[in-house]
Amino acid sequence: MAVRSSTPLCGLKASLPLLLSLTLIAGCGDDQGTGDAGQRKMPAHRVETLAVQKESIPLERERAGNLKIRRQVRIHSQEEGRITQLPFFEGDAVKEGELLAGLDDSLVRAELQKAEANLHQAKLDADRLTGLADKRLASEEQMARARTNLEVAEAERHLLKTRLDHTRIAAPFSGLVSERLVEPGDLVAKFDHLLTLIDPDSLIVQVSVSELLLPSLTTGTPVSIRIDALPGDGFKGRILRIHPRMDPASRQGLVEVSFEQVPPQARGGQLARVTFTLPPRDRLLVPFTAIQRDREGEYLFLARQGKAHKARIEAGLRIGERVEVLRGLDPGEQIVTRGFMGLTEGKEVGAHE
Repeated sequence: MAVRSSTPLCGLKASLPLLLSLTLIAGCGDDQGTGDAGQRKMPAHRVETLAVQKESIPLERERAGNLKIRRQVRIHSQEEGRITQLPFFEGDAVKEGELLAGLDDSLVRAELQKAEANLHQAKLDADRLTGLADKRLASEEQMARARTNLEVAEAERHLLKTRLDHTRIAAPFSGLVSERLVEPGDLVAKFDHLLTLIDPDSLIVQVSVSELLLPSLTTGTPVSIRIDALPGDGFKGRILRIHPRMDPASRQGLVEVSFEQVPPQARGGQLARVTFTLPPRDRLLVPFTAIQRDREGEYLFLARQGKAHKARIEAGLRIGERVEVLRGLDPGEQIVTRGFMGLTEGKEVGAHE
């Protein structure tokens, strides 16, 4: 029995050195593998880049606006009374000097006759006193009073003649009647609005233009005008006027465009589209998709010496699928156009294969 129990124990003792050796070898192999992984370099962030250069290109911009009558007059009464004549209706053409409206003038004429009679009497009194003064039978005070009465009578007659003229209202220029607000027989007070007269040849297009485009526009520049309601390819025009003030909310200013020849079918209030063609100018353009945005504004990623750098920019006009950069970028810079996911300041970048 003692001989049988000693044999397994001796085998176990003999195998212990072998097990310990294998354990040490496995441990050394694990430590060596961990060291290689710690020294492995992370790959560069793959991006696509583009070298930007200035390009000389013309620029076309279309802006929608409205047709507007530049010259129009609201005809008001300057006397009170009953309307006796109103010969023109909306759309009627009138010539300069034609009668637009007439008021009952019977009361003013009666007052004028009275004033003329007073004037006649004042002249007689003045002449009589002048004769007496030559004979030293009238005082200087009497002569002064007579001259004053004569001047007052003349002024009264002039005032009533002016009021009589105001009962007949003539057209100040040739044009069209656009509004008729009263009818014959109506009683009107002073300064009531009776008619509106417009000059169709003064038709212009008024458009709102962005503050980015305004500096490139000058008066007299040719433009193309298209009116949606009228057939044809368009009409020629020129920039007539650029308003000096801008809307602080929209950052847009008003530009007035005149026709070389006003279309006869055009009407105030119609929609019109103006195409501005600007001469070629050197512009630094980048793809629209390359511009990134955050709370501080717009920026680009630049690739410099194998690393990504943020560059704050000021963007200008959008031209097709590209945007003009006004400040913050120099020609020849390499900008990142793709591969923005996970890209940060200072990260190593490499060309995308």
